[in-house]
Amino acid sequence: MSTSDFVEIALYVVALILLTPLLGGYMARVFKGERHILSLPLGWLERLIYRLGGVFQSRETDWKSYAGALLAFNFFGFLAVFLLQILQPWLPLNPQNLPAVSWHSAFNTAVSFMTNTNWQGYAGEVTMSYLTQMLGLTVQNFVSAATAVCVLLALIRGLTRKTTKTIGNFWTDLVRTTVYILLPLSIVLSVALVGQAVVQTNASYETVTTLEGTEQTLALGPAASQIAIKQLGTNGGGFFNANSAVPFENPTPFSNFLEMLAILLIPAALTYTYGKLIGNRKHGWLIFGVMMFLFLGGLAGSLYSEYSPNNTTGTTANMEGKEVRFGAVNSVIWSTATTAASNGSVNAMHSSLTPIAGGVAMFNMMLGEIIFGGVGCGLYGMILFIMMTVFLAGLMVGRTPEYLGKKIEARDIQMVIVAIIAPSAAILVFAGISAVLKPGLASLAHAGPHGLSEILYAFASGAGNNGSAFAGLNANTVYYNLLIGLAMLIGRFAVLLPVLAIAGNLGLKKISPPSAGSFSTTGGIFAILLVGVILIVGALTFFPALSLGPIIEHFLMNAGQTF
Repeated sequence: MSTSDFVEIALYVVALILLTPLLGGYMARVFKGERHILSLPLGWLERLIYRLGGVFQSRETDWKSYAGALLAFNFFGFLAVFLLQILQPWLPLNPQNLPAVSWHSAFNTAVSFMTNTNWQGYAGEVTMSYLTQMLGLTVQNFVSAATAVCVLLALIRGLTRKTTKTIGNFWTDLVRTTVYILLPLSIVLSVALVGQAVVQTNASYETVTTLEGTEQTLALGPAASQIAIKQLGTNGGGFFNANSAVPFENPTPFSNFLEMLAILLIPAALTYTYGKLIGNRKHGWLIFGVMMFLFLGGLAGSLYSEYSPNNTTGTTANMEGKEVRFGAVNSVIWSTATTAASNGSVNAMHSSLTPIAGGVAMFNMMLGEIIFGGVGCGLYGMILFIMMTVFLAGLMVGRTPEYLGKKIEARDIQMVIVAIIAPSAAILVFAGISAVLKPGLASLAHAGPHGLSEILYAFASGAGNNGSAFAGLNANTVYYNLLIGLAMLIGRFAVLLPVLAIAGNLGLKKISPPSAGSFSTTGGIFAILLVGVILIVGALTFFPALSLGPIIEHFLMNAGQTF
């Protein structure tokens, strides 16, 4: 690695640290309903949406009604995306005359974008019309990200309010998140990307003559607007099949840096927002620190593996499968960030990462996407681990576990365990089934441990609502479209609904003032305990599977055997 590589990593981390309180403080004002810099220019849009939707913004509901509104909204979002794909040959903005998407791929894609996964078993430029991309996929990029923020806000209200049944208004939270946060940030990033030559047009594809004298069709489209929100909303996927390895989607080193920064921007800033909303900014920074520690640990391990001498290839820097315009370091930063943040976009093929770097990307997703994680869902996933840590610490010292003055009791921990175990079970059970059934094995591009890694990665990506792929498994089959679609539903709603139940239960409780016996959640001891719980739970759950996949492949590769 060169000095410029270390400088870029430092700039990336420093930019995140500096932007976290700026954006986080702004979001706290938005969520508290206070006046802010965009109240005047965008307030009319918020009020118009309420009027058209018949929403009474100050009318709050209990957690069951909140969950009901959320589920109904997501169902109609799924239906809209599904129908747009099936009917696209007869709809406008289809200059390539693309046919209808197959029913199983349409189902998988509709589930994928509704759950903020954005897994793509298809090539976007030859499958989706401009209308499907803009009206279906891009809209879901906004509202699926906003949905997770709504759940986070409901949980915060449950933690900070006392003896109340209400946890907010889903429609108000959804509108404010979309109008004041996701929309303006996406406009700014879209303009910046267009300035870097990312394509944004409704024109038909262009056929050009190459320097070799052959003809090549260049896929175009309204890409910049979708790329901006897919990065900011930790949606992932891409307008083009190869995502941000395509020059039209990611043309320059600066566009690459902006897109990488956008992946972690809102998840990182939400830790500061959380600290402000609970009245304890130090605790918010502690969560940020734990996330950054885990992120840098994974990044360091991946970089070490990618730059270690390889006895099989005889190289010291693995460039196979990397975009030569950006190099190995940018590919590794991206792979670590995108899997830590349930983003799913790529600028290199993860199947071509070294076994350890690929294993790190897989492990990031297996932890539940809590290392920054998705917008909203990463933080409420981390809060679940915080509650488990507080509960275990309380058992060790013989005191009633409390978090932010709320007692953590059996019902709360039961919901925490459901939310942690359900996605893990989906990954291991579905991967195990696929490793022995013919429809699962027929899609593999490689044998041995690398083939197992392809299967594990696919279900970790689906159940973790990540969306990135190992780029070796053909997932556009009836078998994988349906099974990964089911994994995505489990990974989203088997976590989201228990979190809302916890919010409702905590809201009913009193808040106990801190005492000498209270366990501090702002010190180094708590941070160490939290990291330990996260790694132990992940290691105990997934270490056997990882041992049969990337770990054993690492040793076999060093012995000269590849797959």
